[in-house]
Amino acid sequence: MPGLPRPDAILFDWDNTLVDTWPCIIKAMNTTLDAMGHDPWTEEEAQRRIARSLREAFPDLFGDRWQEAAEIFYRTFAEVHIDMLRPLAGAGEALAALREAGVTLAVVSNKTGRYLREEADHLGWTPHFHRLVGAGDAPRDKPAADVVHLALSGSGIDPAEHCVWFVGDMAVDMQCAQAAGCRSILVRPAEPTAEEFADCPPEVRLASAQELLQLFRDETVPNAAD
Repeated sequence: MPGLPRPDAILFDWDNTLVDTWPCIIKAMNTTLDAMGHDPWTEEEAQRRIARSLREAFPDLFGDRWQEAAEIFYRTFAEVHIDMLRPLAGAGEALAALREAGVTLAVVSNKTGRYLREEADHLGWTPHFHRLVGAGDAPRDKPAADVVHLALSGSGIDPAEHCVWFVGDMAVDMQCAQAAGCRSILVRPAEPTAEEFADCPPEVRLASAQELLQLFRDETVPNAAD
């Protein structure tokens, strides 16, 4: 079966790829929806609808009042995000092993950059990464390729000339991988639906960080379509 080449760099999404942040995100989102006169979202609805960065999603959702809604969301999020932050099983060990193996690691997230870097510092993971890129750090957020170029700037690694794995849990991550010329790897326990990834099928689908590390060590992996 076809495999992936050993990577020169691995770019990670953050929320729900390396850390479990759904409870915090849903709490902040539903507090915002309630304050703005909208019905709250179920966990399933939130996981389906939350993908784009706030500066791209909120104008569509709240119209001319999107900045007011953003203030409510950020205020709520800032109060609880560190206390509610939980690393996903095996994520810390995988990052340490990949860094020890000499792979350049970076994060590309649609979480606001300041909060992303606060969380990485809190977990003691910042030294693992060449760069942590969040929403607002580049001219355009995921799925645009701008964030990938920023994440790799100064590393000497270019997806056009090197093998770069892009690891995430949502369609926006696979779209960003395609836009930037990276190899796309979906990591999450839940099976993807055909509709979710119709225009951006991942090359590989794994269930956990432990499987990602094993993939790296084996240097060969089944194709997602097989």
